[in-house]
Amino acid sequence: MSVSDETGTVTDGIILTDAAASKVKALLDQEGRDDLALRVAVQPGGCSGLRYQLFFDERSLDGDVVKDFGGVEVVTDRMSAPYLGGATVDFVDTIEKQGFTIDNPNATGSCACGDSFS
Repeated sequence: MSVSDETGTVTDGIILTDAAASKVKALLDQEGRDDLALRVAVQPGGCSGLRYQLFFDERSLDGDVVKDFGGVEVVTDRMSAPYLGGATVDFVDTIEKQGFTIDNPNATGSCACGDSFS
């Protein structure tokens, strides 16, 4: 699967929307640290078998997939990368919902909580 972006074609890794990149940058500015990256991972658990984890991380792990989105580094570990290839991380701020969302073309099902998928 390929997804086009401004720099060419993305065949693996995560896509961070401009809204999500802006929010991550604002959160990093609040922390006052420039050594952190947004780590997106998949862990066993949740209603559907797997769940997403998003957190700031200063570590660099062997096999990490690292992508830069306007100065915001997004890191995925090598075990999570196959589950997240082509997934889009967005940030929504509406009356009904606020937070990061993940649109993952690899997920065959999810639960109502939105944090778990299969």
